[in-house]
Amino acid sequence: MKFEVTILGSSSATPVYNRNPTAQLLNCNEKFYLIDCGEGTQQQLIKYGFKASKIDYVFISHLHGDHYFGLIGLLSSLHLNGRVKPIKIFAPEPLQEILALQFKYSETVIRYPIEFVATQTNEPVQIFENADLVVDTFVLNHRIPCTGFKFTQKKRLRKLIVDKLESEHIDIEYYPLLKRGVDLNLPDGRIILNKDYTTDSDTPKKYGYCSDTLFDERYFGSITDCDLLYHEATFLHDMLDRANVTHHTTALQAGEIAKMTGAVKLLIGHFSSRYKTLQGLLDEARSVFENTELAIEGNTYTI
Repeated sequence: MKFEVTILGSSSATPVYNRNPTAQLLNCNEKFYLIDCGEGTQQQLIKYGFKASKIDYVFISHLHGDHYFGLIGLLSSLHLNGRVKPIKIFAPEPLQEILALQFKYSETVIRYPIEFVATQTNEPVQIFENADLVVDTFVLNHRIPCTGFKFTQKKRLRKLIVDKLESEHIDIEYYPLLKRGVDLNLPDGRIILNKDYTTDSDTPKKYGYCSDTLFDERYFGSITDCDLLYHEATFLHDMLDRANVTHHTTALQAGEIAKMTGAVKLLIGHFSSRYKTLQGLLDEARSVFENTELAIEGNTYTI
């Protein structure tokens, strides 16, 4: 099952040449989940070959503009392009009022349903579940209420050993039961043990998304053992004082967090516009956690 994330924006508060404010697109089994929506997100979708019409779920971490100023434009374009199916938005409660005011004063009546789910910013909560994944929030430590998101794959059904099933002439009607782990008593008297004809499915993967935050061990329990951990790394560690004042993380701290929480791979982003090149941030994070990559716009990372 496909489980991957494409970076649409990797910059912090102000965009710079070739870097846009935060946005990511998660693809889980060809269902698309937009994570944050900074200014210019819909143009980034076009640039990298994604159809906005395929996005059915939007997750907004907090209400600083570099994480949601692109949303009103995206929703309006979907309206103009004739969307009729619902879109579901998970975000801090005040965003619902912000959107309503913008639509009111532009005299825009959206033709499709917007289902709004207010996130809780004081405790971790499971906010979404479908056949493919579960989404949980966790509380980050930023200047305003802010949540991270953990996307966990659902355990898939067992895998059939089709060649063996066919060679022993086991009817296809029994396949769904075998995939669910059931042993069979066939009408001809044969006993079919599930373990002999199936293998276990892959271990479910986890993607942790840590938006703007101070280094704070209170959220570490929510992101343990992520296969891919995205963590903001706004500054180099020589600017720790500035990071603390603005409630952000340094690249060195991001590496420490990945190591402390048992991540398999770390992806750093939300880079300050002061950095024209990013190699120093990558080197700093790798000095603590070797398996680190930069969140480069247009790149897709398999989880």
